[in-house]
Amino acid sequence: MSEPREFDHGPTLDLEAAEPLLRKLELAVRNRLDGLLQGNYLGLVPGPGSEAGESRQYVAGDDVRRMDWPVTARTMTPHVRQTVADRELETWLVVDMSPSMDFGTGMSEKRELVLAAITAVCHLTVRGGNRVGALVSNGADTFTVPAQGGRTHARALVRRIAATPRATTGGTGDLARMLESLRRPQRRRGLVAVVSDFLETGADPAAPPAWERPLRALSARHQLLGVEVLDPRELELPAAGLVTFQDTETGEFLEVQTSDAKVRARYAAAAQQQRERIGLGLKHAGAAHLQLRTDRDWVGDVVRFVLTQRHFVVGAVGAGVR
Repeated sequence: MSEPREFDHGPTLDLEAAEPLLRKLELAVRNRLDGLLQGNYLGLVPGPGSEAGESRQYVAGDDVRRMDWPVTARTMTPHVRQTVADRELETWLVVDMSPSMDFGTGMSEKRELVLAAITAVCHLTVRGGNRVGALVSNGADTFTVPAQGGRTHARALVRRIAATPRATTGGTGDLARMLESLRRPQRRRGLVAVVSDFLETGADPAAPPAWERPLRALSARHQLLGVEVLDPRELELPAAGLVTFQDTETGEFLEVQTSDAKVRARYAAAAQQQRERIGLGLKHAGAAHLQLRTDRDWVGDVVRFVLTQRHFVVGAVGAGVR
């Protein structure tokens, strides 16, 4: 993504002007990621499958969420429900395009990294009859793209999300509400990939994120992937004198003296705590965590993530874990 500013066309993306960049993005994903999923049938986040199979007695280390309570009650012995590996996967993208994504000081805007992430997920999951759908919010409006199969649909889905208008007023992507909407009505078992910066306006730093509970509830039926998108300026401030900041979610302004070393240190410490809270929330929900930054090679980060996931599965099987 060497020409990120092609996306700067006001509140709505000019698809005609951005089309060369979208094609370049697709080629980057195809050339760098093809071959990673050859061999055994694996998804982006490998797992044990989701279709119900036979029951067996519980052993230490089994996932308690797989408990087969009817059999346990009948036999008075703890049993877990085994699962059969899915041959087809339905992927749902939960995409945050709220105003906090219209920001970037690295090689791209966070908004462009969102497009990169969903392109990679689509490329790695839309094969063998798999379907992909999306739930998208820009902070003001939310829309749904129904799940369908085929690369043509996946390409159209990415372009539909790329054309999402930039919200002209404050607001948040309301991640918790979007996640809840995936539970009711229940979707087919598969993969839920959440692409967001996971920021919450006015959130209590001591409380769990509002999105953690609905995300954890989804883990009972779906494999989960959290793609965290961030910019280096969200982690530390430069010594640039008196700077006026605007909260892209609320529209509020704040003047900060960035030359003060103590101010920069407090900001960095608070940012670190915020990121740790996000990481812990994803861990508690049972989601794999992929972090993409505007100042790094996002394709390299995706490649390393996929290879790490495959290595984990191979190691688990070699150790006798099923």
